[in-house]
Amino acid sequence: MSEKRDYYEVLGVSKDADAKEIKKAYRKLAMKYHPDKNPGDKAAEEKFKEINEAYEVLSDEEKRSTYDRFGHDGLNGQAGFGGGQGFGGFGGSGGFGGFEDIFGDIFGSGFGGFGGSGGSSRRRGPRRGADIRQSVTIKFEEAAFGKKIKVKINRSEECDECHGSGAKPGTTKKTCPTCHGSGTVQSVQRTPFGNIASQRTCSTCNGEGEINESPCNKCHGKGSVRKTKTIEVDIPAGIDDGQMIKLSGQGEVGEKGGPRGDLYIVVNVQKHEIFTREGYDVYIEMPIRFTQAALGDKLEVPTLDGKVSYNLPEGTQTGTVFRLREKGIPKLRSNSRGDQYVKVIIDTPKKLNDEQKELLRKFDESCGNKVHEKQRTWKSKIDNFFKGIKK
Repeated sequence: MSEKRDYYEVLGVSKDADAKEIKKAYRKLAMKYHPDKNPGDKAAEEKFKEINEAYEVLSDEEKRSTYDRFGHDGLNGQAGFGGGQGFGGFGGSGGFGGFEDIFGDIFGSGFGGFGGSGGSSRRRGPRRGADIRQSVTIKFEEAAFGKKIKVKINRSEECDECHGSGAKPGTTKKTCPTCHGSGTVQSVQRTPFGNIASQRTCSTCNGEGEINESPCNKCHGKGSVRKTKTIEVDIPAGIDDGQMIKLSGQGEVGEKGGPRGDLYIVVNVQKHEIFTREGYDVYIEMPIRFTQAALGDKLEVPTLDGKVSYNLPEGTQTGTVFRLREKGIPKLRSNSRGDQYVKVIIDTPKKLNDEQKELLRKFDESCGNKVHEKQRTWKSKIDNFFKGIKK
């Protein structure tokens, strides 16, 4: 660069920014312009050098004080990139110095030594077991009022021979010779702009940090075996189709002493031949005779609790809906219930004998236009409509 920019401007901070603000600004820019994230981008490479040079100065109290008083000239090449030293000049000791924790954010690990044992350990510890999802099908009434059911699930259980260690009884696992127990291996690659460190999971132990030379004969080194278990599930009253019940700690067994996962029971509710459900309300359609609708009657209406009596008023029209309070579905975690709605449908007779037909004709003649109010109103509307057309 022909002319260096102000270091505070490079990092995007004010001149009175504290160390924490400077570090935060640097971390953000370093992760954005790091060459590994911008392969082949020369502009990003130069930007990365510039922000590292700025941070090296502003993160050091002595250098920052000198820079604040005398500017770039006062440093006399003290900055790492200014002296052409690349990463090796950071901290003045040939190592990464104060940059260690920041590059750990980029690469997922610290840089405290590259042999394996000196770096931050990535060795796998206790891990939670996986969750299990199981479906059950229950009857409409069972969903309404609840029920205890037994569900069979296939899940992993701790091996009772090795007690989860995966090693044959009487033997133990050994520290991985490749990563020395850390679970990761690190390497440094020299580049035109300095040394770049990288870290990966150890392929010898797959990140475990130890190897099993004598695996358990029963679980073959896994530490767990598959078994079928019967779990009692309490179906709560009011549950609906598609809802789930969570049973904590009833999932797959964890690894290395980790907690079990959870068991999720998905409830499927069978359709009912009489009742349908909307929320906590229940609906039915009930056929009635013409004479019941005309004269009124005492009906026996089916509900989830059994039959109840309902006084049907005379003159009831087909499609009329009446409500039975608190005869619906019990509400979850509540003492109240939904309602039941009954829609009456007049069942018009199809097969009449001659005597019945004659009686109906006489009945119709006796009624005239006096008792059929809807028909009379309808006829009046039609007559008025056609009168308007003629005009």
